Amino acid sequence: MSEPSSASRLTEEQLFHWLRLIRSENVGPRTFRQLVNKFGGAQAALEALPDLLARSAHGRMIRIAEPDDVRAEMARAAKLGVRFVALGDADYPPPLRAIDAPPPLLALRGSAEILSRPCVAIVGSRNASAAGLTFAERLAQGLARENYVIVSGLARGVDLAAHRASLAAGTIAILAGGHARPYPSEHLPLIEEIVARGGAVVTEMPLEWEPRGRDFPRRNRIVSGLSRGVVVVEAARRSGSLITARFAIEQGREVFAVPGSPLDPRAEGTNDLLRQGATLCAGPDDVTRALAASAGRQGDLFGEGDGPRAEEPFWEEMEDLFSLQERTTSFAHERAAPVTPEPASAPRVALTEQREAVDPIARIMALLGPAPVAVDDLVRAAGLPAREVNAALLELDLAGRIARHGSNLVSLALSES
Repeated sequence: MSEPSSASRLTEEQLFHWLRLIRSENVGPRTFRQLVNKFGGAQAALEALPDLLARSAHGRMIRIAEPDDVRAEMARAAKLGVRFVALGDADYPPPLRAIDAPPPLLALRGSAEILSRPCVAIVGSRNASAAGLTFAERLAQGLARENYVIVSGLARGVDLAAHRASLAAGTIAILAGGHARPYPSEHLPLIEEIVARGGAVVTEMPLEWEPRGRDFPRRNRIVSGLSRGVVVVEAARRSGSLITARFAIEQGREVFAVPGSPLDPRAEGTNDLLRQGATLCAGPDDVTRALAASAGRQGDLFGEGDGPRAEEPFWEEMEDLFSLQERTTSFAHERAAPVTPEPASAPRVALTEQREAVDPIARIMALLGPAPVAVDDLVRAAGLPAREVNAALLELDLAGRIARHGSNLVSLALSES
């Protein structure tokens, strides 16, 4: 694209036009790039669109964003401490620039410098086991000690554990919605802590955007796109974490999976990834060794240009806007009707960050799996007083629903698995 140069930032006027174009209905990353490349800039593209669409054989319209709405978003963003990083800016992360259809604009809160550091994504089940949460924490801490920035999607479960464990070193959270409407809302305090401690919170969505079902895969491509590798910690077969792994493969990233018990449905997806060739991850060393070995094979991964194209993109967009007069093409609305965010994400019980009254036994059962876990880790994951956890474990033990192991470890009884 012809603006801006890689060494400069957009002027305020250029930002206004970029933001207005990308906020227009039916304009996504690919269409944005096509328009800017064809007309030489966002302002010229906006001026040309009405005539272009009037000559369309199908008469489908792009609804160009209202100037007042764009100015309002810019003003509100400034008040929230959000700034926009454009695709050609020096602060735009090179790995993300190299993927297919990178976001033209990133809305950033926090440090821009952290986006240029080597990153590893840690993703996994929102309804994670205590063992999975503990492993995610230890993995994040170990990779942070090796100077990797941890990237994740701010979801409940594994994402949350990874962000919290890497706060001191700086972590990057990718939102599915806008900065004014983060999801889930109970993570607002964590967002503030991420920003305060030198991390970053990033989204491509409008400031007031309420996340919809299709927005979570869009977020996932940014999670993988920022990262050199993606580690999946616990994932059922239909988990959104597997979407992130798929994007990582398409983007040429390393994919790691943490093995789990064949008896635990939360490990089916990760075990499948291992069978399909993902690198086994049993600790930080597995990740750092594989990334060091793959560094020489990545070619221009961190250079300019397009990454591999997804065969089946998770959002539709006009691909050939400029040939509408010559062939039959239908426009797909990027702004679909709202759906319930992350429909498969509702945890069976509340996790650590949710403090409402929950049956301790139900919470403990949800956190346990066939793999033994230390009682201390279970207490931390449950977010309950130790006495309540021990009382629940005693009741479950008497009922034959858990098994106790040496070194104060517990797991589900085989009959419960």
